[in-house]
Amino acid sequence: MASSVVRATVRAVSKRKIQATRTPSAVHKIKQLLKDKPDHVGVKVGVRTRGCNGLSYTLDYTKTKGDSDEEVIQDGVRVFIEKKAQLTLLGTEMDYVEDKLSSEFVFNNPNIKGTCGCGESFNI
Repeated sequence: MASSVVRATVRAVSKRKIQATRTPSAVHKIKQLLKDKPDHVGVKVGVRTRGCNGLSYTLDYTKTKGDSDEEVIQDGVRVFIEKKAQLTLLGTEMDYVEDKLSSEFVFNNPNIKGTCGCGESFNI
């Protein structure tokens, strides 16, 4: 069962065709977040119906792999993808971006057909 102790700010970005991967920045941030959560084994990525454009990403800590979750391991970091999100995340790169005013996980998804003005929701 996923723990909703924390949710990351996530936005959809449609730029270029990218292979399914997580950047070193995202891997490092997930490792850092999980250090304080020894009872959690990774993070779970999902999609929910919300926002002005249809779908929005979710990111939660998780203690176990769900029966229908896809598991992706990179540099020791375990990311579980909910069944509902698997097709929407094909070819997507997960990144973590920090600047002086904000920090957030960003999903560079080549399958996106449109996003809302704020970039929080998308449609495929």
